Amino acid sequence: MTPSQNNAATNETKKKVPYHFGEKLRQMREHKGYTLKYVAQMAGVSESLVSQIERNHVSPAIDTLLSLADVLDISLEFLFEEYRRQHPVQIIRKGERAKMGEGEVEYEELLKPDANDKTNNFEAYVIRIPAHCNTHRGSSGHIGREMGIIVKGKAELHYENSVYAMEEGDSVSFPASGPHTLQNTGNTELEAIWIVTPAQRFVRE
Repeated sequence: MTPSQNNAATNETKKKVPYHFGEKLRQMREHKGYTLKYVAQMAGVSESLVSQIERNHVSPAIDTLLSLADVLDISLEFLFEEYRRQHPVQIIRKGERAKMGEGEVEYEELLKPDANDKTNNFEAYVIRIPAHCNTHRGSSGHIGREMGIIVKGKAELHYENSVYAMEEGDSVSFPASGPHTLQNTGNTELEAIWIVTPAQRFVRE
């Protein structure tokens, strides 16, 4: 095989095995004192396949991976945590942010919620409310918690039976279960940054 063919074969292997978790499977197997043969029999696959997976020569089908994880008593989160750590940064360029309207109110997404992260799932967006207008969606309440800061203008937060006046620089947080709306009480556009957990508005299927 020529050097160029060698490189092509190596590149092809990398494409086929995007997740390199074989070392973790091997380490856990050896830690528990299991042989390749035992793990293969318990998972219902060949010993050769387990060996190739541990050496990152092949990427297993999801059912095979689930079987191996079950035999070794490890979670998929543990297997994929290295991959998740290698991609922690999310950047949304200024001209690429998703927007949606609610009447005259505009919401501009600041980050895309991570649907796979059930523990830390949240969303953040800019709210722009024209003079004397208000939000509507929270008027019945919903699960979770909200936090916001007024960037520009004057506002009133109507929460349950109370009204809270807010000015530029003021921040607020509250359980989202209570009925709530944000009203622009000024004569110019109100701008606020809002964070909601779990994600409600910009959720993607």
